[in-house]
Amino acid sequence: MLSVNKLSIYFSGRFLFDDVSYLINADDHIGLVGKNGAGKSTMLKILAGTQVAESGEISKPTDFNLGYLPQEMNHRDGLTVMQETLTAFDELQKTSKEMDEVAHKISTTTDTSSNEFLDLLTRHHDLEEKFRIGGGYEMEGETEKILLGLGFERKDFDRFTQEFSGGWRMRIELAKILLKRPDLVLLDEPTNHLDIESVQWLENFLKTYNSAIVMVSHDKIFLDAVTNRTIEIINGRVEDYKCAYSKYVELRAERRAMQESAKINQDKQIADMERFVERFKAKASKATQAQSKQKQIDKIERIEIDNDEVTAMRFRFPEPPRSGQVAVHAVDVEKNFADLQVLKGLEFDINRQDKIAFVGRNGEGKSTLSKILANVDKASGGLIEFGHNVQIGYYAQNQAEELDGNKTVLQTIDDEAVGDMRLKVRSLLGAFLFSGDSVEKKVKILSGGEKARLALAKLLLRPVNLLVMDEPTNHLDMMSKAVLKEALSKYGGALILVSHDRDFMQGLTNRVFAFRHGKIKEYAGDIYDYLRENKIETLDEPKEKKAVKKESAEVKKELSRDQQKSLDNQRKKLDKKIKQVEDEIQVIEAEKAAMEKKINSTTSALDQIDLSRQYQQIDQKLNIKMNEWENVNEELESLKS
Repeated sequence: MLSVNKLSIYFSGRFLFDDVSYLINADDHIGLVGKNGAGKSTMLKILAGTQVAESGEISKPTDFNLGYLPQEMNHRDGLTVMQETLTAFDELQKTSKEMDEVAHKISTTTDTSSNEFLDLLTRHHDLEEKFRIGGGYEMEGETEKILLGLGFERKDFDRFTQEFSGGWRMRIELAKILLKRPDLVLLDEPTNHLDIESVQWLENFLKTYNSAIVMVSHDKIFLDAVTNRTIEIINGRVEDYKCAYSKYVELRAERRAMQESAKINQDKQIADMERFVERFKAKASKATQAQSKQKQIDKIERIEIDNDEVTAMRFRFPEPPRSGQVAVHAVDVEKNFADLQVLKGLEFDINRQDKIAFVGRNGEGKSTLSKILANVDKASGGLIEFGHNVQIGYYAQNQAEELDGNKTVLQTIDDEAVGDMRLKVRSLLGAFLFSGDSVEKKVKILSGGEKARLALAKLLLRPVNLLVMDEPTNHLDMMSKAVLKEALSKYGGALILVSHDRDFMQGLTNRVFAFRHGKIKEYAGDIYDYLRENKIETLDEPKEKKAVKKESAEVKKELSRDQQKSLDNQRKKLDKKIKQVEDEIQVIEAEKAAMEKKINSTTSALDQIDLSRQYQQIDQKLNIKMNEWENVNEELESLKS
């Protein structure tokens, strides 16, 4: 469907991509992964046509259309949410307008027997048919469905787009792309500005989307649910895995182990050859052989091991100073913005070692209360008392964007550091992967992930015992998120965490504050305890509907003799299919074992690489058959029950 051919792009003294080629097929749902700065967003821009590569080309059919959602974009004002979203149907709206014009002419024509009148009737019929086939009569209903799924309420439809934050306006752009249903959807961090409910709605929508998708996301659960293929950008090249993210992680670890094994064999082979050269180069009788051996050494293509894993940031939060038992005491807290009341009558206590998750739809007040607790904003009413010696650290949702773009990385930290920390600025930056010349980079040229790391580094300049973090994982790659999660799990102070990332939040909190209609309701445990307690597995399906489904599933019917016979025949077919697949699995497992022996007995580096590729193909074939075996068994179990 779309072909990337020998793509190369040079950036900041190095190749982001060098001679990269791959295909995007019509049914591919691709997760584009790699560490921060690897070039994922650049790749999407090139696919979208908003950036040109140094060399190479993108080939696609002439009638091909795509939709692209970048991380940052310019928005236009002057239309309501519904009007702006309906621009996704520009052609249908033009057709509708022309239909109205033709209908008006028909209604004002007096000579109904004229050829002109008959032509108008024919034209109106053709336009109406075009409008119907194009889905014109369903476009407003589809638009409402998408907007509601992305978290808007019906009362928002008639509000002007400029009344909404950048995150909400990004949702409007996403809605327009989903409504256009292009041949290829390009999404750059689509979940960054969504709450958990909207993330799960989008997840379910994209699962069944029948065109191609290429997305950059650092949400592991989202990638596993939506994608069937993973392309990793690493060291200027791409590695293609025909599987979702979690399986890719396993296969990548296996591949790395094979690389290491092949490199050990190659290093041994080269060392033996070098010893031969060193031993005989001075002997006249062996000099020719030594020179020949040296030429062989020079021609060997050295195996490189992917070493991005050693570049993970590393840090721990400073030991928090001891505070009073109660860190925050809140009574009847309210917050108003003009006529809009966001929070009303909140009462809660936060103890010094509480770990609390704020959950709920965007706009329900999570970030507002976070700012109040961080002393960045003031409540409109009520009482908030901080306990003895409470010292607050705050990571805002847009923290990375608020850094001074004209400062260097070093200046950003050095200007904030005080006391002994001034002596540790460079080592702190090194822990967050800024070293050497990179500390002199201007903040404005950093990637989103680099800015996020720099903003996190600022949090470590002084010890705090109440840490408020609003969407800290936005723009962080998987590895950086894992490091941050590990650091937070060891943090000894009180933590307030706002995040849409279910995998990141799991296990980090012991209390959940759920925001709804200006109030909060408290739940014990972490995010998955909260979801289970509310029976919210997909969050887009109300509990009442689930109850109806459960009831209807429990209703059983007596089977007739013919139905029972048909059922028995289906069972026999499935039993036969299981036996067939098991035999095929046995053959593939034998192939795999034979290939392992070949790999272990081969000393040639080139043969090692070729055999490793064949091994991966066999392994993927085995995985496909294992999945088929599981699916057939599930079908059989379902039939039996």
